Order: sequence, then C-alpha cells, then structure tokens
Amino acid sequence: MQDLYANIVEAHAAIRPQVRITPLERSAALSKLLGCEVLLKCEHLQPTGSFKIRGATNKIRKLGASAQRTGVITASTGNHGQAVARAGALAGVPVTVFVAAATAQVKKDAIGALGAKLVVIDGEPVDGELQARQHALEAGKPYISPYNDPDVVAGQGTLGAELIEQAPDLDAVFMSVGCGGLIGGAGVAVKRLSPKTRVVGVWPQNSPAMLRSLEAGRIVEVKEQPTLSDGTAGGIEPGSITFPICQSVIDATATVTEAQIAAAMRHIAHTERWIVEGAAGVALAGLIEQAEAWQGRKVAVVLCGRNIALETFIETIAGG
Repeated sequence: MQDLYANIVEAHAAIRPQVRITPLERSAALSKLLGCEVLLKCEHLQPTGSFKIRGATNKIRKLGASAQRTGVITASTGNHGQAVARAGALAGVPVTVFVAAATAQVKKDAIGALGAKLVVIDGEPVDGELQARQHALEAGKPYISPYNDPDVVAGQGTLGAELIEQAPDLDAVFMSVGCGGLIGGAGVAVKRLSPKTRVVGVWPQNSPAMLRSLEAGRIVEVKEQPTLSDGTAGGIEPGSITFPICQSVIDATATVTEAQIAAAMRHIAHTERWIVEGAAGVALAGLIEQAEAWQGRKVAVVLCGRNIALETFIETIAGG
C-alpha cells in the first residue's frame, strides 16, 4: 500500500492537463432531502465522460515511447476503452479494444470515434479481458487491464487525493464498485489523507461480483443479471490486485435494486439537471438507502460517469 500511495501522489501531478481536477459540488436539494451535507464529485465531466481517463492516462504515460512502436491492447465494457483510446490518441499510441457484443452501442461508437480498433467478442466482459490479454501476449504488445494493473489503480487513486484536498473534513464517500479499480485506488488515498473518512462501496444487486468475493475471502464467480450499471458489470479476473486492496480500504457496503438506481438517476436529473449513467446512480442510491446513518454529516458521492445511451436514459427517467 505504501508503494501504491506513492504512485498515486506522483500520478496526481503527472496526468495534468489531460485529466481534469473535477468539481466537488454541494447539492442543496439532495442535502435537504437526505438530511446530510451531500457533495457530488463530478467525474461525469471528465473529457471521456468517466473517471476511467485517470487510470488510462497514467498507464499510457508510464509505458512511454515504446508503446508508440508496439501499440497497446485492452478490454472494456465501454468507459475504459474510451479512456485508453483518448490517452493513446494524445500520445500517438495505436489502441485495440476488445469489447463484449453486449456492450452498449453508444460506448462502442465512442471508442471507435476516438481512433481505436474494435474487436467484438461473444461472452461476458471477463471473457473479453482474458482473450485480450492472451492476444497481447501472442502479439508482444502491452495489455492494459481496466483494473488489474498498478498504474491504472494509481491513476484512479488520484480521485481520492483530489476529494480530500477539496473536502478534508469529509465523513464518508460513497462509490459504486465493479472490479475495484476506482474504490481501491481512491480508497488508498482517502485512507492515507483522512483516516476518519469512511469508504462505502455500493453494488447493484444484479452485479455483486466483488462483494461476494469479499464475503467469501477469495475471488469467486458470480452469476449476474442485466443492470443499468453496465459500467460496473462483469466478473473479476483471477488474481486481480484489486481484491486485497478492496479488502483493506472498504469500510462498509450496500446493495441497491434496479429501481433504486433508476430513482437516483432521476434525482440527479431533477435536482442538478445532469445526465449520469447507471453506475453513478448506484453510488447515490447507496447513500439514499443509508441516509439515516449520516444525518448532519458531510458525505461525498462519486458520480463516476455519464456514458449512457440517450434512449436508455429517457426510458429510465420516464419510468418513475
């Protein structure tokens, strides 16, 4: 953890200006509704619409000029692919992205628009990761994991450093959890800079792979159902470095239903006039569910992304 924190500190300075320091905005409406001071960390305002630009930019930076010669390979449910594609384009690095066929078309289109080559595979997101890693090995190219990479995790950790700089008296931060890159990296920074701040991980009930693994004490396969939070969907690669990190930094957990995710997205649209994706809704839904425990305290919610098909967003908002 010591080395990871040092890498986070280094990345925090080095990834600028490609990665923005995003605003931490107080929501007057949500604060009144929930009875606590609600601060929204606006990662949906990043250039590619999600926090993933942090880890991708840091990894491309660390690879250096050699990646310009070889190119890189990655796998993604959408947001990570866009982030690597943008970071690669800015650094002159060719990028190939493996995506599952079920990946939202809007995300596949966005990856392609940034100049990356798409390889569409059948199966679950974790299958794409395994195939991409094997292809990279055979081709002699660097593989950039969406989460199972110390440079990627360190890049995501810069969010935690920013958060505590912006709100050093924070009582808790709620983050959605997929395979642990965001909450792992950000959690390390938060725990180092503000030990009293509670790190709360939130999962869709339909996609709880990391939660079930934490409960089991080892990485386990979990049967998943479709979820609005496609950005957190999918199993965890065997041996992922994020698992022990999550074990050490997550203080509390919550799970939320699809209806709760949709309601949280509607709250953001109604009170802040922002479009956010399902994974961002997960984090707010977790706070709403546990709001009674945080009365009168200062709590941050990470709005991790905005990349959702307009038709899906409209249908979700109208469903209320």
